[in-house]
Amino acid sequence: MAQLSDDCFAFGGPMMSVDEAVDLITTRVNAIVDLETVALVDADGRVLARDVAAPLPLPPFTNSAVDGYAVRNADLPASAEQAFPLDGRIQAGGLAQAPIKPGHTARIFTGAPMPPDAETVFMQEDVRIDASGRIVLPPGLKPGANVRPAGEDIPQGQVALRAGQRLRPQHVALAAAFGLAKLDVVRRIRVAVFSTGDELASPGEPRAASQLFDSNRFMLMAMLRRLGCEVSDLGILRDERASLARGLKQVAGDHDLILTTGGVSTGEEDHVKAAVESIGSLVLWRMAIKPGRPVAMGIIDGTPLIGLPGNPVASFVTFVHVVRPTVLALSGALPEPLLPIPLRAAFTYKKKSGRREYVRASLRRALDGGLEAIKFPREGAGLLSSLVETDGLVELGEDITNVEPGQDVGFLPYASLI
Repeated sequence: MAQLSDDCFAFGGPMMSVDEAVDLITTRVNAIVDLETVALVDADGRVLARDVAAPLPLPPFTNSAVDGYAVRNADLPASAEQAFPLDGRIQAGGLAQAPIKPGHTARIFTGAPMPPDAETVFMQEDVRIDASGRIVLPPGLKPGANVRPAGEDIPQGQVALRAGQRLRPQHVALAAAFGLAKLDVVRRIRVAVFSTGDELASPGEPRAASQLFDSNRFMLMAMLRRLGCEVSDLGILRDERASLARGLKQVAGDHDLILTTGGVSTGEEDHVKAAVESIGSLVLWRMAIKPGRPVAMGIIDGTPLIGLPGNPVASFVTFVHVVRPTVLALSGALPEPLLPIPLRAAFTYKKKSGRREYVRASLRRALDGGLEAIKFPREGAGLLSSLVETDGLVELGEDITNVEPGQDVGFLPYASLI
């Protein structure tokens, strides 16, 4: 398990910006060092533990990039078309053992190895066959055209996949192209997830008239699993300081991260802060973010704890900006900065300076063909419909105080956030 000092997140300054919070996490969280080997088919989403150097060149042999006709560079027609007798046929997966005779051409197919001494391929649609069955090749083709040299993609020995890479299907494809059947990866980050609050009931259980079904816990567990975590669903902790403290301490030694939602504000019935302080240390982040304040982070027996707000939208946004980088840092993953896509606003909005805000928005195609962001008509941080019926978040930086239609803004699609 990750073992952190009780003061590693200590922060004594004014309200923390989002960038300060992310920097605090990524520079002070200790990455997990436990490794495991997985079959290539199970590698998607895992964090690569070791560099992968190309064990062979890609492609491993020089081959044709098209269906067509191979010739020697010395025989390329210079100023007029020229007819060539056909000298052999080479299929993908076949062998090209004999060189092409001077002044001849060979039928070749995409992916087939180039015959010895042949360096150029004419696309089949650019040639014709004359009455005597000879292949008529046009002039002007560049030497080496339509040929993929060995190692053109990746030379043998070059580092092709870096340790810390969170593997996606394209990375798995590259490993497969090298003939690798297994990869060394970081073991999955183990995260304990709680909700807190007497007002919550778990789906499938009886709900009192004054209770809500717990949605945050299931949203957060789904987001964690998309990040490749091993998740322990520990249910709902009631609003009682001693039981909260017992529940949190009990799971600290068996997990790399504890994640709670709700109960981190300063109200009389918000007990997470006091519970954590009674068994560890806690710094209550006053993050300059909307929706999302407050967010708590602390240490219990060396295990980091993050407490997210109880409102679903605030919980979603702060997960993206606090939990996501924490999980990546714990797994030793390479940084994956969120890069907003520039597009036009189709709404008016006012905000405070010095605070980063995230506006839920949908995309539409404007009359001129450009993309526009349309703000969700309501702003409540408890509106799950605002996450379901939109396409992503418009990010408004700390210096922005006003948005007008037509103004350039940055857009983060939901698909890019996990």
